[in-house]
Amino acid sequence: MDFFDVVDTQRAIRRLRPDPVSDDLVERVLAAATRAPSARGAEPWAFVVVRKPELRAAIGRHYRQAWEAAERFTAQADADRDLKHTPHYARMMRGAAELSRTIGVAPVLIVCCLDHTRLGPIADGAGGLRSPAAAYASIFPAVQNLLLAARALGLGTTLTTLHRAFESDLRALLALPDTLEPVALVPLGHPQDRFGPTRRRPLEDVAFLDQYGTPLKR
Repeated sequence: MDFFDVVDTQRAIRRLRPDPVSDDLVERVLAAATRAPSARGAEPWAFVVVRKPELRAAIGRHYRQAWEAAERFTAQADADRDLKHTPHYARMMRGAAELSRTIGVAPVLIVCCLDHTRLGPIADGAGGLRSPAAAYASIFPAVQNLLLAARALGLGTTLTTLHRAFESDLRALLALPDTLEPVALVPLGHPQDRFGPTRRRPLEDVAFLDQYGTPLKR
């Protein structure tokens, strides 16, 4: 696919078919992830590809519980009051709720990890980060490469971080060492839904020339 067709039609795909995804496709997606830039050129990433049904099911159970807790908090605090009346919100939340019920049967789960042992002075050696911005800027470009590569191959993905609510359980399930920080959980599979085109805020609302507020186009 043309790169801009990929970008213009990539969207979060939360409904995946159970059909298997070949090893070749998974490896192509991961190879694209590893082409991303990183601070110091350190490549501080590791990817755990979860295929075993029992592991995926266990992650799915934890994910569902975390989603239900998040739903309760959102409702009680009216946390999405700034967005809940927008045209996309109800559909997005229906998709997110369905993902919480089905993520455990997605054919592939990819846990994207930040390797603290490769961060050098960015990490403090005790599990903390001296510069979180530099650290996460060294892993999320790789995650985005993964998402774009999946779209180019006709595969659906979505970036989730809800695993943070059950990180200790995830670590135990996948035998993650303390030095690996799981930053994204990405289900991967053949989509039930169609890709884009996506609708986003107009460029003139978010891009400016020289100073904030100065229109990019005059």
